[in-house]
Amino acid sequence: MHVYPYLNFNGRGEEALNFYRQALGGEIAILMRYADAPKDGPAMGGIDPNWIMHARLAFGANVLMISDTDRPVGPSQQISLSINLDGDTATAEKVFAALSDGGQVTLPLHKTFWNALFGCFNDKFGGVNWMINCQL
Repeated sequence: MHVYPYLNFNGRGEEALNFYRQALGGEIAILMRYADAPKDGPAMGGIDPNWIMHARLAFGANVLMISDTDRPVGPSQQISLSINLDGDTATAEKVFAALSDGGQVTLPLHKTFWNALFGCFNDKFGGVNWMINCQL
């Protein structure tokens, strides 16, 4: 059993998918657009057919799911995605810099009392909160 974060965007799904792919060194395993839905299936309403209906981004043993929705998507302070690394400070610094690019750093990556590099930020899409934790 696995739990995969599913991120929803209002028309910026493809931009987000490519941003995360590059920042995390991932591979797009699945990409389906609303235009790919069967024509005899349920109506999709007025959703842009080029928007992402479902995407799966794999990086290492991890997965992010991404889609576009026409429902309002607001920022959430209740959930953060945490990337945890064991002693790989160079990768921690690289991932922190890449994912926080264009976003808002809320806690710079720094050495902590629990012997780790730790930092927090909201990425450039505004509603996705990230934490980087690298055990030293």
